[in-house]
Amino acid sequence: MTGLITSDTELIFLPGWNLIYLYLSCRTRSLKVKKKTIILIHVLYWFYIINQSLFPMYIGKLDDANVISSQYFKDILITLFLNALSFYAIYFTFPGIVAVKNKILVGLLSLALILLIMGIRLPIDWYFWKVFGNLPEKEMAFQWAWVWNELRLVIVTGIYAVLISFLIKAIESRKLKDELINQRQAGELALLKSQVNPHFLFNTLNNIYSLVYHKSDEAPDAVMKFSSIMRYVLYDSKEEKVLLEKEIEYLKSYIELQKLRIKEPDFVLLEVEGNFEGTFIAPMLLIPFVENAFKHAGREYLPGISIYLHGDKQEIRFEVSNFKQKEIQTVEKPFSGIGLSNIRRRLELIYAERHLLEIKTENDQYKVKLIIQP
Repeated sequence: MTGLITSDTELIFLPGWNLIYLYLSCRTRSLKVKKKTIILIHVLYWFYIINQSLFPMYIGKLDDANVISSQYFKDILITLFLNALSFYAIYFTFPGIVAVKNKILVGLLSLALILLIMGIRLPIDWYFWKVFGNLPEKEMAFQWAWVWNELRLVIVTGIYAVLISFLIKAIESRKLKDELINQRQAGELALLKSQVNPHFLFNTLNNIYSLVYHKSDEAPDAVMKFSSIMRYVLYDSKEEKVLLEKEIEYLKSYIELQKLRIKEPDFVLLEVEGNFEGTFIAPMLLIPFVENAFKHAGREYLPGISIYLHGDKQEIRFEVSNFKQKEIQTVEKPFSGIGLSNIRRRLELIYAERHLLEIKTENDQYKVKLIIQP
């Protein structure tokens, strides 16, 4: 039992995929491909498949009008239905299969999916031709050629489903990469202006000058910490990712220099734990929360600021809390406006679906919790 549209024309790769890819990627302005664009891709695919199915009629290979009107279009109908069933079964399940890290398990799951589709496809095809095909009894007899042909169609259709899935992911990846590059280029000057703000530089230099003037033993250490901060901001922060140890060293240096201004050794409680070896993080991602804590922290409590950081290769957990200044408890909110939107946007770009950020006010404290999967 063989169909009429099982020729090698179905194996022809869709021409112009590169042009379609470029066109669609230009149309896609957000990080996620819009539903309209996805629908357009699918419409183009099925237009191609239907056109290929009708190709023998276009070139005049079918001269018998009765054949054209009966068996030919019945074959087109059932083949398109079964191909659509195979296509979307693979299209929707394949991303979940390839997400499995074990390659052997991926192969077994793929094989099981093909066998499942064949187990559904063969009975439907046989029943259709038995009930609606009006084929002679001898043509309804089991033939291995029929099974291999159906398997071929499942594999070919599956290849198209995988290619279209990769096409959509490629468009998303390209948009994300372009936006990350633009964000990085546009943000380099902004980082220097916002992360190392003039007030911090001015106050730190004044404090260091005061230590030097009074010949304090703390002066050399303060100069080294200030030098470490400037080196990290000017050079290390240009990298996409840095070792978490460097980010922690930067935080510690920043806190120590802030203590020169506050002159209260117990004002900040810093707890750092975990195995940081080989753990990377986007540079200067944590410092805005610490800066904000120093900006809003009240001096009436000890410690006024509590910072907790735990990190390993699976998760980075960062928590900052500070007591409010009494005079602004009912006026000012923590992390509002552009600062918060910039932080959220950066997290969305670098750690999409791999982070949790919570900012809240509880009693007399501002609290921030950030969890990242590196």
